[in-house]
Amino acid sequence: MKDTPLPLYYKVYNKLRADLDSAKYSKGDKLPTEMEICDQFNVSRLTVRRALEELKREGLIERKKGKGTYFTGKKREEQLSNFSSFTNEAHREGDITCSNVLENKLVKVDNEFIRAFDLPEDARVVYLKRVRYLNDEPYAIENAYLNPGADIRVLNIIEKNMSEESLYNILMDEYGLNISYAEETLEVSLLSKEESELLGLKRGEPAVLRRRYTYLDNNHCIEFVKSIYRGDKYKFKVVRKI
Repeated sequence: MKDTPLPLYYKVYNKLRADLDSAKYSKGDKLPTEMEICDQFNVSRLTVRRALEELKREGLIERKKGKGTYFTGKKREEQLSNFSSFTNEAHREGDITCSNVLENKLVKVDNEFIRAFDLPEDARVVYLKRVRYLNDEPYAIENAYLNPGADIRVLNIIEKNMSEESLYNILMDEYGLNISYAEETLEVSLLSKEESELLGLKRGEPAVLRRRYTYLDNNHCIEFVKSIYRGDKYKFKVVRKI
């Protein structure tokens, strides 16, 4: 059985994608014009446009009318096999993080996590809502709920400057808590009006909805986090071993 030849646009896409993945381009660099790419690969303009549309769909390029095509930067990749914080993941890659704190207060426990927290219906928990930035660009909206029933010291979080501090560094380094494991789910989502405004995107653009329950070594759930990650800048990797 003969192999089906790759479409021309896909060959162009693969080469351009390889260039973007290499060190050839930096974020904000301008790509060659459509006609220059046509000449490079000896293909039609329609073929080039389809290849560029694939790159645009993946969030790798931005096409500005009358100005050209620009590289938006690589997607941030997080390995789900390892437990790490947003801050530590970024610092490992040499990036700079900060947060815009929208809420840091006590709220009534919610039905979504009351069973995991093992608290009465009238209990209060710490609610920390932040927009997480990577190199001055918004990447995610994080809604974290902390369980005082697992450790009373989490109440001190509302007094801290969480625009700069790492939550997990406080829990593990300052409080000495031993985080044992986390249960997570990922879902495809679409940005709401509020979420799109906070992330600087259009309403309805694709995103990743992430829910995580974090447990201590005594099996008490210390945290529930519901986050929205922008689909054009973030991706997750899972390594499965047999």
